[in-house]
Amino acid sequence: MKALLQKKGFICDMDGVIYHGDRLLPGVREFVDWLYAEKKEFLFLTNNSAKTQRELQAKLSRMGLDIDEKHFYTSALATAEFVAHQKPGARAFVIGEPGLLNALYERGITIDETDPDYVIVGESRNYTYDSICRAARCVNNGARLIGTNTDLTAPTEWGQVPACRALVAPIELATGKEAYYVGKPNPLMMRTGLNLLGVHSQDTAIIGDRMDTDIVAGIECGLDTVLVLSGVTDREGIEHFPYRPRLVLNGVGDIPAAAAQDRKDLVLLENDAG
Repeated sequence: MKALLQKKGFICDMDGVIYHGDRLLPGVREFVDWLYAEKKEFLFLTNNSAKTQRELQAKLSRMGLDIDEKHFYTSALATAEFVAHQKPGARAFVIGEPGLLNALYERGITIDETDPDYVIVGESRNYTYDSICRAARCVNNGARLIGTNTDLTAPTEWGQVPACRALVAPIELATGKEAYYVGKPNPLMMRTGLNLLGVHSQDTAIIGDRMDTDIVAGIECGLDTVLVLSGVTDREGIEHFPYRPRLVLNGVGDIPAAAAQDRKDLVLLENDAG
Protein backbone atom coordinates (compact mmCIF):
# COMPACT_ATOMS: atom_id res chain seq x y z
CA MET A 1 0.00 0.00 0.00
CA LYS A 2 2.88 2.39 0.70
CA ALA A 3 4.05 2.00 -2.91
CA LEU A 4 0.54 2.82 -4.15
CA LEU A 5 0.31 5.96 -2.02
CA GLN A 6 3.53 7.23 -3.61
CA LYS A 7 2.28 6.93 -7.21
CA LYS A 8 2.04 10.22 -9.10
CA GLY A 9 -0.84 9.24 -11.38
CA PHE A 10 -4.06 7.27 -11.04
CA ILE A 11 -6.25 5.86 -13.82
CA CYS A 12 -9.62 4.86 -12.38
CA ASP A 13 -12.50 2.94 -13.86
CA MET A 14 -15.94 4.37 -13.03
CA ASP A 15 -18.72 1.74 -13.10
CA GLY A 16 -18.20 -0.47 -10.06
CA VAL A 17 -15.34 1.68 -8.75
CA ILE A 18 -16.80 5.18 -8.34
CA TYR A 19 -20.53 4.40 -8.56
CA HIS A 20 -23.22 1.84 -9.27
CA GLY A 21 -25.76 3.53 -11.54
CA ASP A 22 -26.70 6.71 -9.67
CA ARG A 23 -25.29 5.62 -6.31
CA LEU A 24 -21.88 6.84 -5.20
CA LEU A 25 -19.88 4.01 -3.64
CA PRO A 26 -18.55 4.21 -0.05
CA GLY A 27 -15.23 6.03 0.38
CA VAL A 28 -15.24 7.66 -3.06
CA ARG A 29 -15.60 11.19 -1.73
CA GLU A 30 -12.65 10.67 0.61
CA PHE A 31 -10.62 9.14 -2.21
CA VAL A 32 -11.21 12.13 -4.53
CA ASP A 33 -10.41 14.56 -1.70
CA TRP A 34 -7.14 12.66 -1.16
CA LEU A 35 -6.25 12.85 -4.88
CA TYR A 36 -6.66 16.63 -4.81
CA ALA A 37 -4.98 17.13 -1.43
CA GLU A 38 -1.92 15.11 -2.52
CA LYS A 39 -1.86 16.83 -5.94
CA LYS A 40 -2.10 13.53 -7.79
CA GLU A 41 -2.75 13.43 -11.53
CA PHE A 42 -5.87 11.37 -12.17
CA LEU A 43 -8.11 10.27 -15.00
CA PHE A 44 -11.46 8.50 -14.93
CA LEU A 45 -11.12 6.07 -17.84
CA THR A 46 -14.40 4.30 -18.57
CA ASN A 47 -15.33 1.64 -21.10
CA ASN A 48 -18.92 2.83 -21.02
CA SER A 49 -19.55 4.79 -24.23
CA ALA A 50 -23.02 6.08 -23.40
CA LYS A 51 -22.20 9.43 -21.78
CA THR A 52 -20.17 12.45 -22.87
CA GLN A 53 -17.45 13.93 -20.68
CA ARG A 54 -19.82 16.73 -19.72
CA GLU A 55 -22.57 14.26 -18.80
CA LEU A 56 -20.15 12.29 -16.62
CA GLN A 57 -19.05 15.53 -14.96
CA ALA A 58 -22.71 16.45 -14.33
CA LYS A 59 -23.47 12.98 -12.97
CA LEU A 60 -20.68 13.20 -10.39
CA SER A 61 -21.68 16.78 -9.61
CA ARG A 62 -25.18 15.56 -8.69
CA MET A 63 -23.48 13.12 -6.33
CA GLY A 64 -21.55 15.97 -4.71
CA LEU A 65 -18.21 15.63 -6.54
CA ASP A 66 -16.95 18.68 -8.44
CA ILE A 67 -14.49 17.38 -11.04
CA ASP A 68 -13.35 19.09 -14.24
CA GLU A 69 -14.18 17.58 -17.66
CA LYS A 70 -10.49 17.08 -18.42
CA HIS A 71 -10.42 14.21 -15.91
CA PHE A 72 -12.74 12.00 -18.01
CA TYR A 73 -11.96 9.82 -21.02
CA THR A 74 -14.34 7.26 -22.52
CA SER A 75 -14.27 4.38 -24.98
CA ALA A 76 -16.51 6.51 -27.21
CA LEU A 77 -13.75 9.12 -27.54
CA ALA A 78 -11.16 6.39 -28.13
CA THR A 79 -13.36 4.76 -30.79
CA ALA A 80 -13.95 8.05 -32.61
CA GLU A 81 -10.21 8.77 -32.56
CA PHE A 82 -9.42 5.31 -33.93
CA VAL A 83 -11.96 5.46 -36.77
CA ALA A 84 -10.99 9.02 -37.75
CA HIS A 85 -7.34 7.98 -37.89
CA GLN A 86 -8.11 4.86 -39.92
CA LYS A 87 -10.41 6.57 -42.43
CA PRO A 88 -10.84 10.37 -42.20
CA GLY A 89 -14.38 11.41 -43.09
CA ALA A 90 -15.70 7.87 -42.64
CA ARG A 91 -19.39 6.96 -42.70
CA ALA A 92 -20.86 4.77 -39.95
CA PHE A 93 -24.02 2.99 -38.93
CA VAL A 94 -24.12 3.42 -35.16
CA ILE A 95 -25.90 1.63 -32.33
CA GLY A 96 -25.25 3.72 -29.25
CA GLU A 97 -26.08 6.62 -26.97
CA PRO A 98 -25.27 10.38 -27.24
CA GLY A 99 -21.77 9.91 -25.80
CA LEU A 100 -20.78 7.79 -28.79
CA LEU A 101 -22.70 9.78 -31.40
CA ASN A 102 -21.26 13.10 -30.20
CA ALA A 103 -17.70 11.73 -30.13
CA LEU A 104 -18.01 10.49 -33.72
CA TYR A 105 -19.55 13.77 -34.88
CA GLU A 106 -16.71 15.78 -33.29
CA ARG A 107 -14.17 13.72 -35.26
CA GLY A 108 -15.93 14.29 -38.58
CA ILE A 109 -17.58 10.87 -38.90
CA THR A 110 -20.93 10.90 -40.74
CA ILE A 111 -23.88 8.78 -39.65
CA ASP A 112 -24.95 6.72 -42.68
CA GLU A 113 -27.33 3.76 -42.54
CA THR A 114 -27.26 3.10 -46.30
CA ASP A 115 -23.64 2.57 -47.31
CA PRO A 116 -21.43 2.89 -44.22
CA ASP A 117 -17.73 2.14 -43.98
CA TYR A 118 -18.18 0.96 -40.38
CA VAL A 119 -20.80 -0.49 -38.07
CA ILE A 120 -20.02 0.86 -34.58
CA VAL A 121 -21.72 -0.57 -31.50
CA GLY A 122 -21.70 0.76 -27.95
CA GLU A 123 -24.03 0.54 -24.98
CA SER A 124 -27.60 1.36 -26.01
CA ARG A 125 -31.03 1.50 -24.39
CA ASN A 126 -32.58 1.42 -27.88
CA TYR A 127 -31.05 -1.88 -28.98
CA THR A 128 -33.64 -3.75 -31.06
CA TYR A 129 -33.97 -6.73 -33.38
CA ASP A 130 -34.33 -4.27 -36.25
CA SER A 131 -31.02 -2.59 -35.39
CA ILE A 132 -29.31 -6.00 -35.29
CA CYS A 133 -30.69 -6.83 -38.74
CA ARG A 134 -29.60 -3.50 -40.22
CA ALA A 135 -26.15 -3.78 -38.67
CA ALA A 136 -25.72 -7.34 -39.99
CA ARG A 137 -26.82 -6.25 -43.46
CA CYS A 138 -24.22 -3.45 -43.47
CA VAL A 139 -21.46 -5.80 -42.31
CA ASN A 140 -22.40 -8.38 -44.95
CA ASN A 141 -22.18 -5.58 -47.52
CA GLY A 142 -18.60 -4.80 -46.51
CA ALA A 143 -18.78 -2.48 -43.49
CA ARG A 144 -16.18 -3.15 -40.79
CA LEU A 145 -17.54 -4.03 -37.36
CA ILE A 146 -16.28 -2.02 -34.36
CA GLY A 147 -17.21 -2.43 -30.68
CA THR A 148 -16.45 0.37 -28.26
CA ASN A 149 -15.40 -2.11 -25.55
CA THR A 150 -15.24 -5.78 -24.56
CA ASP A 151 -17.38 -5.61 -21.39
CA LEU A 152 -20.01 -8.36 -21.37
CA THR A 153 -21.83 -6.97 -18.35
CA ALA A 154 -21.99 -3.76 -16.33
CA PRO A 155 -22.83 -3.29 -12.63
CA THR A 156 -25.93 -1.29 -11.67
CA GLU A 157 -28.00 -0.77 -8.53
CA TRP A 158 -30.16 -3.69 -9.74
CA GLY A 159 -27.30 -6.09 -10.49
CA GLN A 160 -25.43 -6.98 -13.67
CA VAL A 161 -26.85 -5.92 -17.05
CA PRO A 162 -25.67 -6.73 -20.62
CA ALA A 163 -22.93 -4.41 -21.90
CA CYS A 164 -21.25 -3.75 -25.23
CA ARG A 165 -19.80 -7.13 -26.11
CA ALA A 166 -23.11 -8.85 -25.38
CA LEU A 167 -24.77 -6.46 -27.84
CA VAL A 168 -22.14 -7.03 -30.53
CA ALA A 169 -22.28 -10.83 -30.24
CA PRO A 170 -25.51 -11.37 -32.28
CA ILE A 171 -24.05 -9.32 -35.15
CA GLU A 172 -20.82 -11.32 -35.05
CA LEU A 173 -22.75 -14.60 -35.02
CA ALA A 174 -25.10 -13.55 -37.82
CA THR A 175 -22.30 -12.37 -40.12
CA GLY A 176 -19.38 -14.60 -39.19
CA LYS A 177 -17.26 -11.44 -38.77
CA GLU A 178 -15.36 -10.60 -35.58
CA ALA A 179 -15.52 -7.06 -34.23
CA TYR A 180 -12.48 -4.96 -33.37
CA TYR A 181 -12.84 -3.62 -29.81
CA VAL A 182 -11.25 -0.27 -29.01
CA GLY A 183 -11.74 0.19 -25.24
CA LYS A 184 -9.82 -1.38 -22.37
CA PRO A 185 -7.76 -3.54 -22.46
CA ASN A 186 -6.79 -2.32 -25.94
CA PRO A 187 -3.38 -0.56 -25.60
CA LEU A 188 -4.68 2.22 -27.89
CA MET A 189 -6.98 3.51 -25.17
CA MET A 190 -4.44 2.95 -22.42
CA ARG A 191 -1.68 4.87 -24.23
CA THR A 192 -4.03 7.77 -24.81
CA GLY A 193 -4.98 7.73 -21.13
CA LEU A 194 -1.33 7.87 -20.07
CA ASN A 195 -0.67 10.72 -22.51
CA LEU A 196 -3.61 12.69 -21.10
CA LEU A 197 -2.38 11.99 -17.58
CA GLY A 198 1.14 13.15 -18.42
CA VAL A 199 2.72 10.59 -16.07
CA HIS A 200 5.02 7.69 -16.94
CA SER A 201 3.51 4.21 -16.67
CA GLN A 202 5.87 3.18 -13.84
CA ASP A 203 4.57 6.10 -11.76
CA THR A 204 0.91 5.29 -12.45
CA ALA A 205 -1.63 2.91 -10.92
CA ILE A 206 -4.82 1.63 -12.52
CA ILE A 207 -7.80 0.95 -10.26
CA GLY A 208 -10.62 -1.20 -11.58
CA ASP A 209 -13.19 -3.84 -10.77
CA ARG A 210 -12.62 -6.13 -13.77
CA MET A 211 -9.82 -8.63 -14.18
CA ASP A 212 -10.39 -9.00 -17.93
CA THR A 213 -10.18 -5.31 -18.79
CA ASP A 214 -8.73 -3.07 -16.06
CA ILE A 215 -6.20 -5.43 -14.50
CA VAL A 216 -4.91 -7.08 -17.68
CA ALA A 217 -4.65 -3.62 -19.30
CA GLY A 218 -2.55 -2.40 -16.38
CA ILE A 219 -0.28 -5.44 -16.46
CA GLU A 220 0.30 -5.19 -20.21
CA CYS A 221 1.01 -1.44 -20.03
CA GLY A 222 3.35 -1.63 -17.03
CA LEU A 223 1.05 0.08 -14.50
CA ASP A 224 0.61 -0.80 -10.85
CA THR A 225 -2.63 -2.80 -10.63
CA VAL A 226 -5.34 -2.45 -8.00
CA LEU A 227 -8.52 -4.52 -8.06
CA VAL A 228 -11.47 -3.28 -5.99
CA LEU A 229 -14.22 -5.69 -4.94
CA SER A 230 -16.97 -3.08 -5.20
CA GLY A 231 -17.96 -4.02 -8.76
CA VAL A 232 -17.95 -7.08 -11.01
CA THR A 233 -15.12 -9.26 -9.64
CA ASP A 234 -15.18 -10.96 -6.24
CA ARG A 235 -12.27 -12.78 -4.55
CA GLU A 236 -13.30 -16.13 -5.99
CA GLY A 237 -13.42 -14.61 -9.47
CA ILE A 238 -9.74 -13.69 -9.31
CA GLU A 239 -8.86 -17.39 -9.38
CA HIS A 240 -10.34 -17.77 -12.87
CA PHE A 241 -7.48 -15.78 -14.39
CA PRO A 242 -3.80 -16.70 -14.88
CA TYR A 243 -2.64 -13.24 -13.77
CA ARG A 244 -3.08 -11.31 -10.53
CA PRO A 245 -3.47 -7.67 -9.44
CA ARG A 246 -0.75 -6.42 -7.11
CA LEU A 247 -3.33 -5.19 -4.59
CA VAL A 248 -6.91 -6.22 -3.83
CA LEU A 249 -9.00 -3.67 -1.92
CA ASN A 250 -12.62 -3.58 -0.78
CA GLY A 251 -13.02 -0.19 -2.47
CA VAL A 252 -11.18 3.03 -3.24
CA GLY A 253 -11.98 4.27 0.28
CA ASP A 254 -9.26 1.92 1.54
CA ILE A 255 -6.65 4.23 -0.06
CA PRO A 256 -7.30 7.46 1.91
CA ALA A 257 -7.83 5.32 5.03
CA ALA A 258 -4.37 3.82 4.55
CA ALA A 259 -2.90 7.28 3.94
CA ALA A 260 -4.45 8.54 7.19
CA GLN A 261 -3.06 5.55 9.08
CA ASP A 262 0.34 6.13 7.50
CA ARG A 263 0.34 9.73 8.75
CA LYS A 264 -0.74 8.61 12.21
CA ASP A 265 2.06 6.04 12.35
CA LEU A 266 4.57 8.69 11.28
CA VAL A 267 3.43 11.03 14.06
CA LEU A 268 3.78 8.22 16.62
CA LEU A 269 7.28 7.46 15.38
CA GLU A 270 8.24 11.15 15.60
CA ASN A 271 6.82 11.37 19.11
CA ASP A 272 8.69 8.25 20.18
CA ALA A 273 11.89 9.64 18.67
CA GLY A 274 11.34 12.89 20.55
